[in-house]
Amino acid sequence: MLKKVALTILGGLALVQFAHAGLFSFDGVLDASQDVAKAATMSDSEIKSEALRARACLDKANKIAPPSSPYAKRLAKLTKGMKTDCTQKLDIKVYLVKDVNAFAMADGTVRVYSALMDKMTDDEVRYVIGHEVGHVTLGHSKKKFQMAHAASAARKVGAASTNKVASALTDSALGDFAVNLVNAQFSQSEESAADKFALNVMKKNNYDPKSAVSALRKLEKMFGNEKSIFSSHPAPGDRADDLEKLL
Repeated sequence: MLKKVALTILGGLALVQFAHAGLFSFDGVLDASQDVAKAATMSDSEIKSEALRARACLDKANKIAPPSSPYAKRLAKLTKGMKTDCTQKLDIKVYLVKDVNAFAMADGTVRVYSALMDKMTDDEVRYVIGHEVGHVTLGHSKKKFQMAHAASAARKVGAASTNKVASALTDSALGDFAVNLVNAQFSQSEESAADKFALNVMKKNNYDPKSAVSALRKLEKMFGNEKSIFSSHPAPGDRADDLEKLL
């Protein structure tokens, strides 16, 4: 579903073309501009509210492992008593999908994909969770949320157009927003900080810290040293090298 919805995202080039063609409703453009500006100043409560809506959208589109599932039981076991220092109440669940991925949102939502769990040991999954929680705790997810919200609001300009095709592409705004939220890229410094946070989680809970490195090495072997891994994370091999130096 995520890939299908992603294909409907209206690009900036299309918006420029609409502008030159004079196909905008100026009232709609003004509303969209205000929404983009608001994204940068959203309160924590507003972000949490929107994140809950995005969570509901993603959970509806992807099958969640039921409590009786081996994946759900394994996740509950490996996260039991985990200390993360996260101020947000975490909601960690498994998506039963074939993609190797995981993500977190600013409200404490954490989703781990079953295909990732198939490839990794318990401690390697714990590293992945610690890394995602790190993004939440360090404020990266909030920044990412605001950027995704701004991008979604910008596409309302297309909806304000009198061009029927452009309007149709923005009908699933919430789905587009959720896709942007999952796929938006973190900076290298943010990834490094989240890796260090995860390493501290591993040490604090007496998990094997070397599992952080082995998890990234597995990803490097599966996908190469590509920046597209996890759809939002820079090269896993480079990150593994950095963690080895820390260890």
